[in-house]
Amino acid sequence: MNLNEPWWIDAIKALVIINLVLGVFAYMTWVERKVIGRMQQRYGPNRTGPFGLLQPIADLVKLIRKESFFPGSAIDVLYITAPVVSAFTALAAFSVIPFGAGWQVGGYDITGQIANVQISLILLFALGSFGIYGFIVGGWASDSKYSLLGSMRTCAQLVSYEVSLALSVLGVILMAGSLSLVDIVHSQEADWWYAVPQFIGLIVFFIAGTAETNRAPFDLPEAEQELVAGYHTEYSGMRFGLFQMAEYVNLIVLSGLCVTLFFGGWLGPWEPLGPLWFVLKVLLVLFVFIWMRTTLPRLRYDQLMSFGWKVLLPVATLNALVTAALVVAL
Repeated sequence: MNLNEPWWIDAIKALVIINLVLGVFAYMTWVERKVIGRMQQRYGPNRTGPFGLLQPIADLVKLIRKESFFPGSAIDVLYITAPVVSAFTALAAFSVIPFGAGWQVGGYDITGQIANVQISLILLFALGSFGIYGFIVGGWASDSKYSLLGSMRTCAQLVSYEVSLALSVLGVILMAGSLSLVDIVHSQEADWWYAVPQFIGLIVFFIAGTAETNRAPFDLPEAEQELVAGYHTEYSGMRFGLFQMAEYVNLIVLSGLCVTLFFGGWLGPWEPLGPLWFVLKVLLVLFVFIWMRTTLPRLRYDQLMSFGWKVLLPVATLNALVTAALVVAL
Protein backbone atom coordinates (compact mmCIF):
# COMPACT_ATOMS: atom_id res chain seq x y z
CA MET A 1 0.00 0.00 0.00
CA ASN A 2 1.19 3.50 -0.80
CA LEU A 3 1.59 5.14 2.64
CA ASN A 4 3.96 8.04 2.16
CA GLU A 5 4.18 9.13 -1.46
CA PRO A 6 3.29 12.82 -1.92
CA TRP A 7 1.80 14.13 -5.14
CA TRP A 8 5.05 15.71 -6.33
CA ILE A 9 6.75 12.29 -6.47
CA ASP A 10 3.97 11.06 -8.73
CA ALA A 11 4.42 14.17 -10.88
CA ILE A 12 8.17 13.56 -11.19
CA LYS A 13 7.59 9.90 -12.08
CA ALA A 14 5.03 10.87 -14.72
CA LEU A 15 7.44 13.41 -16.24
CA VAL A 16 10.33 10.93 -16.31
CA ILE A 17 8.26 8.04 -17.71
CA ILE A 18 6.65 10.15 -20.45
CA ASN A 19 10.02 11.45 -21.60
CA LEU A 20 11.57 7.96 -21.49
CA VAL A 21 8.70 6.53 -23.55
CA LEU A 22 9.02 9.36 -26.07
CA GLY A 23 12.78 8.78 -26.23
CA VAL A 24 12.29 5.06 -26.81
CA PHE A 25 9.70 5.84 -29.49
CA ALA A 26 12.09 8.22 -31.29
CA TYR A 27 14.97 5.77 -31.36
CA MET A 28 12.74 2.80 -32.10
CA THR A 29 12.29 4.36 -35.55
CA TRP A 30 16.09 4.30 -35.93
CA VAL A 31 16.50 0.79 -34.48
CA GLU A 32 13.72 -0.60 -36.65
CA ARG A 33 15.24 0.76 -39.87
CA LYS A 34 18.70 -0.45 -38.83
CA VAL A 35 17.55 -3.96 -37.90
CA ILE A 36 15.41 -4.32 -41.03
CA GLY A 37 18.31 -3.08 -43.13
CA ARG A 38 20.73 -5.62 -41.66
CA MET A 39 18.23 -8.47 -41.98
CA GLN A 40 17.64 -7.57 -45.62
CA GLN A 41 21.36 -7.09 -46.31
CA ARG A 42 21.26 -3.33 -46.88
CA TYR A 43 22.13 -0.19 -44.95
CA GLY A 44 19.73 1.55 -42.63
CA PRO A 45 20.07 5.26 -41.72
CA ASN A 46 23.79 6.12 -41.83
CA ARG A 47 24.07 9.75 -42.98
CA THR A 48 22.73 11.92 -40.14
CA GLY A 49 25.19 11.74 -37.25
CA PRO A 50 27.53 8.84 -36.42
CA PHE A 51 25.86 5.56 -37.47
CA GLY A 52 22.74 7.61 -38.27
CA LEU A 53 22.05 8.21 -34.57
CA LEU A 54 20.75 11.73 -35.21
CA GLN A 55 18.17 10.52 -37.76
CA PRO A 56 15.22 10.72 -35.27
CA ILE A 57 16.18 14.33 -34.49
CA ALA A 58 16.32 15.15 -38.21
CA ASP A 59 12.91 13.51 -38.73
CA LEU A 60 11.43 15.58 -35.88
CA VAL A 61 12.84 18.84 -37.27
CA LYS A 62 11.50 17.97 -40.73
CA LEU A 63 8.01 17.26 -39.38
CA ILE A 64 7.93 20.46 -37.33
CA ARG A 65 9.13 22.66 -40.23
CA LYS A 66 7.03 20.97 -42.90
CA GLU A 67 4.14 23.12 -44.10
CA SER A 68 0.88 21.66 -42.87
CA PHE A 69 -1.56 21.26 -45.78
CA PHE A 70 -5.14 20.21 -45.15
CA PRO A 71 -8.36 19.99 -47.17
CA GLY A 72 -10.31 23.24 -47.33
CA SER A 73 -13.54 21.37 -46.46
CA ALA A 74 -12.06 19.57 -43.44
CA ILE A 75 -13.87 19.97 -40.11
CA ASP A 76 -11.23 22.06 -38.33
CA VAL A 77 -11.71 21.21 -34.64
CA LEU A 78 -12.09 17.45 -35.13
CA TYR A 79 -9.37 17.33 -37.79
CA ILE A 80 -6.87 18.97 -35.42
CA THR A 81 -8.02 17.12 -32.26
CA ALA A 82 -7.97 13.57 -33.68
CA PRO A 83 -4.16 13.02 -33.67
CA VAL A 84 -3.92 14.63 -30.22
CA VAL A 85 -6.49 12.18 -28.81
CA SER A 86 -4.63 9.20 -30.27
CA ALA A 87 -1.28 10.36 -28.88
CA PHE A 88 -2.70 11.27 -25.46
CA THR A 89 -4.45 7.93 -24.89
CA ALA A 90 -1.35 6.03 -25.97
CA LEU A 91 0.83 7.88 -23.44
CA ALA A 92 -1.79 7.71 -20.67
CA ALA A 93 -1.97 3.92 -20.98
CA PHE A 94 1.62 3.54 -19.77
CA SER A 95 0.72 5.15 -16.41
CA VAL A 96 -0.63 1.88 -14.96
CA ILE A 97 2.12 -0.47 -16.19
CA PRO A 98 4.45 -1.36 -13.27
CA PHE A 99 8.20 -1.27 -13.87
CA GLY A 100 9.53 -2.03 -10.36
CA ALA A 101 8.67 -3.35 -6.93
CA GLY A 102 8.99 0.05 -5.26
CA TRP A 103 11.65 1.76 -3.18
CA GLN A 104 12.03 3.90 -0.08
CA VAL A 105 14.21 7.00 -0.47
CA GLY A 106 14.68 9.64 2.20
CA GLY A 107 11.67 8.45 4.18
CA TYR A 108 9.38 8.58 1.12
CA ASP A 109 7.78 5.58 -0.55
CA ILE A 110 8.27 5.43 -4.32
CA THR A 111 6.07 2.90 -6.09
CA GLY A 112 7.09 1.18 -9.31
CA GLN A 113 4.25 2.68 -11.34
CA ILE A 114 2.62 6.07 -11.77
CA ALA A 115 -0.86 4.87 -10.72
CA ASN A 116 -1.74 1.58 -9.02
CA VAL A 117 -5.35 1.07 -10.09
CA GLN A 118 -7.12 -2.10 -8.94
CA ILE A 119 -8.77 -2.46 -12.35
CA SER A 120 -5.71 -1.33 -14.31
CA LEU A 121 -6.16 -4.03 -16.96
CA ILE A 122 -9.69 -2.83 -17.72
CA LEU A 123 -8.42 0.77 -17.75
CA LEU A 124 -5.79 -0.17 -20.35
CA PHE A 125 -8.36 -1.75 -22.65
CA ALA A 126 -10.68 1.24 -22.15
CA LEU A 127 -7.95 3.70 -23.12
CA GLY A 128 -7.12 1.58 -26.16
CA SER A 129 -10.77 1.60 -27.22
CA PHE A 130 -11.00 5.37 -26.72
CA GLY A 131 -7.87 5.91 -28.81
CA ILE A 132 -9.64 4.32 -31.79
CA TYR A 133 -11.85 7.41 -31.98
CA GLY A 134 -8.80 9.44 -32.98
CA PHE A 135 -8.35 7.28 -36.07
CA ILE A 136 -11.97 7.21 -37.24
CA VAL A 137 -12.66 10.88 -36.43
CA GLY A 138 -9.45 11.91 -38.20
CA GLY A 139 -10.44 10.00 -41.32
CA TRP A 140 -14.01 11.34 -41.28
CA ALA A 141 -13.06 14.96 -40.50
CA SER A 142 -10.61 14.99 -43.43
CA ASP A 143 -13.61 15.01 -45.81
CA SER A 144 -11.89 12.51 -48.11
CA LYS A 145 -13.39 9.22 -49.23
CA TYR A 146 -9.96 7.60 -49.14
CA SER A 147 -9.32 8.70 -45.55
CA LEU A 148 -12.81 7.65 -44.47
CA LEU A 149 -12.48 4.21 -46.05
CA GLY A 150 -9.05 3.77 -44.44
CA SER A 151 -10.34 4.83 -41.01
CA MET A 152 -13.30 2.42 -41.27
CA ARG A 153 -10.96 -0.46 -42.13
CA THR A 154 -8.65 0.50 -39.28
CA CYS A 155 -11.50 0.60 -36.76
CA ALA A 156 -12.99 -2.65 -38.05
CA GLN A 157 -9.65 -4.36 -37.51
CA LEU A 158 -9.00 -2.83 -34.08
CA VAL A 159 -12.49 -3.58 -32.74
CA SER A 160 -12.41 -7.14 -34.14
CA TYR A 161 -9.09 -8.11 -32.60
CA GLU A 162 -9.90 -6.44 -29.27
CA VAL A 163 -12.22 -9.37 -28.55
CA SER A 164 -9.45 -11.94 -29.00
CA LEU A 165 -6.99 -9.72 -27.11
CA ALA A 166 -9.31 -9.45 -24.10
CA LEU A 167 -10.11 -13.18 -24.08
CA SER A 168 -6.41 -14.08 -24.29
CA VAL A 169 -5.71 -12.48 -20.89
CA LEU A 170 -8.67 -14.10 -19.08
CA GLY A 171 -6.51 -17.09 -18.18
CA VAL A 172 -3.94 -14.81 -16.54
CA ILE A 173 -6.69 -12.98 -14.61
CA LEU A 174 -8.15 -16.27 -13.36
CA MET A 175 -4.77 -17.58 -12.24
CA ALA A 176 -3.76 -14.31 -10.54
CA GLY A 177 -7.21 -13.60 -9.12
CA SER A 178 -6.84 -9.88 -9.76
CA LEU A 179 -7.17 -7.19 -12.41
CA SER A 180 -4.30 -5.19 -10.93
CA LEU A 181 -1.09 -5.44 -12.97
CA VAL A 182 0.97 -5.12 -9.77
CA ASP A 183 -0.85 -8.10 -8.22
CA ILE A 184 -0.41 -10.10 -11.43
CA VAL A 185 3.37 -9.59 -11.30
CA HIS A 186 3.51 -10.50 -7.59
CA SER A 187 1.53 -13.68 -8.29
CA GLN A 188 4.33 -14.82 -10.63
CA GLU A 189 7.04 -14.51 -7.96
CA ALA A 190 6.55 -17.91 -6.31
CA ASP A 191 5.56 -19.85 -9.42
CA TRP A 192 6.20 -20.08 -13.15
CA TRP A 193 5.86 -16.98 -15.24
CA TYR A 194 2.46 -17.15 -16.92
CA ALA A 195 4.10 -17.55 -20.33
CA VAL A 196 4.45 -21.26 -19.42
CA PRO A 197 0.94 -22.26 -18.23
CA GLN A 198 -0.69 -19.66 -20.50
CA PHE A 199 1.40 -20.30 -23.61
CA ILE A 200 -1.67 -20.46 -25.89
CA GLY A 201 -2.96 -17.22 -24.38
CA LEU A 202 0.47 -15.64 -24.99
CA ILE A 203 0.43 -16.60 -28.68
CA VAL A 204 -3.13 -15.29 -29.13
CA PHE A 205 -2.24 -12.10 -27.23
CA PHE A 206 0.83 -11.53 -29.39
CA ILE A 207 -0.98 -12.06 -32.70
CA ALA A 208 -4.03 -9.99 -31.69
CA GLY A 209 -1.75 -7.30 -30.28
CA THR A 210 0.10 -7.13 -33.59
CA ALA A 211 -3.21 -6.50 -35.34
CA GLU A 212 -4.23 -3.95 -32.68
CA THR A 213 -1.12 -1.87 -33.37
CA ASN A 214 -1.46 -2.11 -37.18
CA ARG A 215 1.89 -3.84 -37.45
CA ALA A 216 2.91 -6.13 -40.30
CA PRO A 217 1.50 -8.50 -41.41
CA PHE A 218 -1.68 -6.73 -40.19
CA ASP A 219 -0.86 -3.27 -41.58
CA LEU A 220 -3.30 -3.46 -44.48
CA PRO A 221 -5.61 -0.60 -43.31
CA GLU A 222 -2.85 1.89 -44.16
CA ALA A 223 -1.06 -0.02 -46.90
CA GLU A 224 -3.77 -0.88 -49.42
CA GLN A 225 -3.17 0.75 -52.81
CA GLU A 226 -6.67 2.12 -53.32
CA LEU A 227 -6.56 3.76 -49.87
CA VAL A 228 -3.41 5.76 -50.69
CA ALA A 229 -2.25 5.91 -47.04
CA GLY A 230 -5.29 5.05 -44.94
CA TYR A 231 -6.85 7.28 -42.31
CA HIS A 232 -3.96 9.78 -42.31
CA THR A 233 -3.93 10.40 -46.07
CA GLU A 234 -4.81 14.10 -45.67
CA TYR A 235 -2.44 14.72 -42.75
CA SER A 236 1.04 16.21 -42.98
CA GLY A 237 3.63 17.80 -40.75
CA MET A 238 3.47 17.25 -37.01
CA ARG A 239 -0.18 16.18 -37.13
CA PHE A 240 0.92 13.21 -39.20
CA GLY A 241 3.80 12.75 -36.76
CA LEU A 242 1.39 12.51 -33.81
CA PHE A 243 -0.46 9.63 -35.49
CA GLN A 244 2.82 7.81 -36.08
CA MET A 245 3.90 8.52 -32.51
CA ALA A 246 0.62 7.08 -31.23
CA GLU A 247 1.20 3.84 -33.16
CA TYR A 248 4.75 3.41 -31.86
CA VAL A 249 3.80 4.30 -28.28
CA ASN A 250 0.91 1.81 -28.48
CA LEU A 251 3.47 -0.78 -29.56
CA ILE A 252 5.65 0.03 -26.53
CA VAL A 253 2.62 -0.12 -24.21
CA LEU A 254 1.57 -3.46 -25.68
CA SER A 255 5.10 -4.83 -25.21
CA GLY A 256 5.11 -3.61 -21.59
CA LEU A 257 1.72 -5.23 -21.01
CA CYS A 258 2.92 -8.49 -22.57
CA VAL A 259 5.98 -8.52 -20.29
CA THR A 260 3.82 -7.74 -17.23
CA LEU A 261 1.19 -10.40 -17.92
CA PHE A 262 3.32 -13.27 -19.21
CA PHE A 263 7.01 -12.68 -18.40
CA GLY A 264 7.02 -11.60 -14.77
CA GLY A 265 7.24 -7.84 -15.30
CA TRP A 266 10.19 -6.48 -13.32
CA LEU A 267 11.10 -9.88 -11.82
CA GLY A 268 14.70 -10.98 -12.38
CA PRO A 269 17.77 -12.44 -10.64
CA TRP A 270 18.48 -9.29 -8.57
CA GLU A 271 15.43 -7.47 -7.23
CA PRO A 272 16.98 -3.95 -7.02
CA LEU A 273 17.52 -4.10 -10.80
CA GLY A 274 13.77 -4.55 -11.45
CA PRO A 275 13.40 -1.63 -13.90
CA LEU A 276 16.43 -2.88 -15.85
CA TRP A 277 14.92 -6.37 -16.27
CA PHE A 278 11.62 -4.79 -17.30
CA VAL A 279 13.29 -2.62 -19.96
CA LEU A 280 15.35 -5.54 -21.31
CA LYS A 281 12.25 -7.74 -21.64
CA VAL A 282 10.32 -4.94 -23.37
CA LEU A 283 13.19 -4.38 -25.84
CA LEU A 284 13.25 -8.11 -26.60
CA VAL A 285 9.51 -8.13 -27.36
CA LEU A 286 9.94 -5.03 -29.56
CA PHE A 287 12.70 -6.82 -31.46
CA VAL A 288 10.30 -9.71 -32.17
CA PHE A 289 7.80 -7.22 -33.63
CA ILE A 290 10.52 -5.82 -35.90
CA TRP A 291 11.58 -9.34 -36.88
CA MET A 292 8.00 -10.19 -37.87
CA ARG A 293 7.74 -7.05 -40.02
CA THR A 294 10.95 -7.97 -41.80
CA THR A 295 10.05 -11.54 -42.66
CA LEU A 296 6.27 -11.97 -42.98
CA PRO A 297 4.28 -11.04 -46.11
CA ARG A 298 1.25 -8.78 -45.79
CA LEU A 299 -2.16 -10.46 -45.53
CA ARG A 300 -5.07 -9.65 -47.82
CA TYR A 301 -8.01 -7.93 -46.14
CA ASP A 302 -10.27 -11.00 -46.30
CA GLN A 303 -7.49 -13.21 -44.90
CA LEU A 304 -6.83 -10.73 -42.11
CA MET A 305 -10.44 -10.50 -40.90
CA SER A 306 -11.09 -14.24 -41.26
CA PHE A 307 -8.02 -15.05 -39.20
CA GLY A 308 -9.35 -13.02 -36.28
CA TRP A 309 -12.83 -14.47 -36.10
CA LYS A 310 -12.25 -18.02 -37.34
CA VAL A 311 -8.95 -18.81 -35.62
CA LEU A 312 -8.00 -16.49 -32.75
CA LEU A 313 -11.44 -16.03 -31.20
CA PRO A 314 -12.25 -19.77 -30.75
CA VAL A 315 -8.70 -20.52 -29.54
CA ALA A 316 -8.76 -17.67 -27.01
CA THR A 317 -12.23 -18.70 -25.77
CA LEU A 318 -11.16 -22.33 -25.37
CA ASN A 319 -8.00 -21.30 -23.51
CA ALA A 320 -10.03 -19.17 -21.09
CA LEU A 321 -12.58 -21.96 -20.47
CA VAL A 322 -9.89 -24.58 -19.83
CA THR A 323 -8.09 -22.24 -17.42
CA ALA A 324 -11.34 -21.54 -15.57
CA ALA A 325 -12.01 -25.27 -15.22
CA LEU A 326 -8.49 -25.89 -13.88
CA VAL A 327 -8.72 -22.99 -11.40
CA VAL A 328 -12.06 -24.27 -10.10
CA ALA A 329 -10.75 -27.84 -9.88
CA LEU A 330 -7.66 -26.80 -7.92
